[in-house]
Amino acid sequence: MPEDTSKYKRILLKLSGEVLMGEESYGIDPSVIGRIADEIVEVTRLGVQVGLVIGGGNIFRGAGLVASGIQRVTGDHMGMLATVMNALAMQDTLGKRGVEARVMSAFAIQGVCEGFDHLEAIRHLEAGRVVLFAAGTGNPFFTTDSAASLRAIEIGADALLKATKVDGVYSDDPVRNPDAVRYERLTYDEVISRGLGVMDITAVVLCRDHHMPLKVFSINNSGDLVRMMKDDRVGTTVERGER
Repeated sequence: MPEDTSKYKRILLKLSGEVLMGEESYGIDPSVIGRIADEIVEVTRLGVQVGLVIGGGNIFRGAGLVASGIQRVTGDHMGMLATVMNALAMQDTLGKRGVEARVMSAFAIQGVCEGFDHLEAIRHLEAGRVVLFAAGTGNPFFTTDSAASLRAIEIGADALLKATKVDGVYSDDPVRNPDAVRYERLTYDEVISRGLGVMDITAVVLCRDHHMPLKVFSINNSGDLVRMMKDDRVGTTVERGER
């Protein structure tokens, strides 16, 4: 039986596709997806229901395709299909670790995965399955960040967790600027007004308007995802209200 020791009952985890590349220049590094899957398994053992959105930038990025001359809508649809591929890879990786998972796509792909239905997604989560939300919102011109915010709201998640390469939100790029300041807590309006680039503005506004807490943390710090289930000091918290 899972241990019900987490501060969260249900989360939506957002991963970029680029995270899955590891040190490679393209595709999926098996050791990286395996490590992330191990952490997700640990989270489920705490009794947490997990939804997951993975980007597709490790395979196709719509904006890059557009720059090469492909029409925007076509490029975005190709990017959505890349997210389905990543979700299927994670589903398989979790299954090999004994955790049942379901891929739900924003548009129908018969014989490959389920179509998205928020009530069915909640039923899967309540049954202990990890649910991977693929194909973004199903519409061009919207990012997977926006899809993550939307799905978090639709499934009634307690928080949206945005995994990045750094351990929170900084005043500037900490890789280029060693004097960049790390924030422990921010409001949504501060993120927008300061142009901090946590997620795209549509995603941040969705979270703000629907009171969805947002946590930003490093997926490269092994164990931080699990620690975040109990320790509010991990990463940066973005929420409504005055600081």
